[in-house]
Amino acid sequence: MFLRFTTRKKNGKEHRYYSVVENRRLAGGRVIQRPVLYLGEINDSQQEAWRKTLEIFEEGQARPRTVALFPEDRLGAVADPDIVRIRLSELSLHRPRQWGGCWLAGHLWEQLGLHQFWAQRLPPNRKGTRWAQVLQTLVSYRLLDPGSEWRLYRHWFDHSALADLLGADAGVAEIHKLYACHERLLAHKRDLFNHLTQRWKDRFNAKFEGLLYDLTSTYFESDPPCAPGDKRRYGYRRDKRPDGVQVVIALIVTPEGFPLAYEVRAGNTSDKTTWADFLKKIEGQ
Repeated sequence: MFLRFTTRKKNGKEHRYYSVVENRRLAGGRVIQRPVLYLGEINDSQQEAWRKTLEIFEEGQARPRTVALFPEDRLGAVADPDIVRIRLSELSLHRPRQWGGCWLAGHLWEQLGLHQFWAQRLPPNRKGTRWAQVLQTLVSYRLLDPGSEWRLYRHWFDHSALADLLGADAGVAEIHKLYACHERLLAHKRDLFNHLTQRWKDRFNAKFEGLLYDLTSTYFESDPPCAPGDKRRYGYRRDKRPDGVQVVIALIVTPEGFPLAYEVRAGNTSDKTTWADFLKKIEGQ
């Protein structure tokens, strides 16, 4: 990676705009440049308009001191203790990560009381696996950049700040833990939706006089299962793929979109047969 600037003239004055750029090599030896981070204008003639400041804590001082950042070659011999000169030619970017979104996901997690809810139900095991953190990693991933567990393990976690925010390491995103975590959730499904229903009331004043019910399906690129209890079956296909087995997913939400319950049914389930049973369940909840 390196710094690149473009020069523009406006009203007879020269303005410089900097970006952090990386080289990417393509097939055939061709190289393209991809902007990674736009830094904006760095121009001494517009000092007050553009300068970026930061606060530093000095040893023995009770309050931080505000300093200004300037490129080393733009101020000449000006002596000012509140100016920090930056060697732009030696500036490099290492391991940029998603931080703001991860922080917000963690804040929402706490606002919904999920940290307390799962701490009681997913305690660490004898090997030290913190299942509640594994689950929070999965939920944050689904919220910010949904994809497969394999992609989370191979790419996304290393490009996020979750390890720092959770006080964990890459072990929280090991592939076998991501898959195993799902199985540990099923026993707490009813308690989870009871908890969320109460949070919807407290936080968002959700109403439950009218609810929305819908079915969808998802198919599998696999041979038909032989086990009697397996829910993968041939059935009516909403995605126009009659060649594959499927399961049917039923979901109930409030008109505002807050989920209240879901069920996974066998792929050959008829739509009209699910309503009465699901209605009785949601009324009991």
